[in-house]
Amino acid sequence: MSTRPDTNAATGPGPEPGPRLPAGASAVAELELRPALEAVLMVVDEPATEERLAKILGRPRRAVAVALRELSEEYTRQGRGFDLRPVAGGWRFYTRPEYADAVEGFVLDGQQARLTQAALETLAVVAYRQPVSRSRVSAVRGVNCDGVMRTLLQRGLVEEAGTEPETGAILYRTTNYFLERMGLRSLAELPELAPFLPEADAVEAESQEGVPSFDVDDSGDSHAGTGPRDS
Repeated sequence: MSTRPDTNAATGPGPEPGPRLPAGASAVAELELRPALEAVLMVVDEPATEERLAKILGRPRRAVAVALRELSEEYTRQGRGFDLRPVAGGWRFYTRPEYADAVEGFVLDGQQARLTQAALETLAVVAYRQPVSRSRVSAVRGVNCDGVMRTLLQRGLVEEAGTEPETGAILYRTTNYFLERMGLRSLAELPELAPFLPEADAVEAESQEGVPSFDVDDSGDSHAGTGPRDS
């Protein structure tokens, strides 16, 4: 009778499998550590912890911690305009305080530019007739307001507010930022200008989405058949 052990017999549970590495993890672990840290930290939107960075880059936490401190010291020594700081349990790039004026000038450039007359008129119609569709704004002003509305949306002065039940047209209203910029606590503090604007019923016939009709010329620009365009 053979005494050779049965290799197929169960010998108990084996070791727990290690964590599944994401695709490309081995390649990431072969990258030079400091440039890899810089690349990752360039895109974070909140401080990244040493543990998370170590996991992403496949490196020991101690090596990551040392590299982060070396980078921070190097930026300071070289007088860079940015700094790498430990904050809120993680690390993140920050601009240095002495360059705050330059950063502020760039960030605010264009945001404080005066609105055009067309934009002010369009904003007034939205403020007093909200929620209102683009076509109704165009009917009140007599011109195509699409471009101006896009500008107001980008500036954060108006926002979408659902759709019109009858036509499905997107409705727009002013934002809290509009109130802030105008120095108002609520829309109730708007000056009494609404009586001078046409009532909704007066423009109903012209205010279906796409009406007044806007013809497209050979250059691709759209314009109202009954009035001038906003430039």
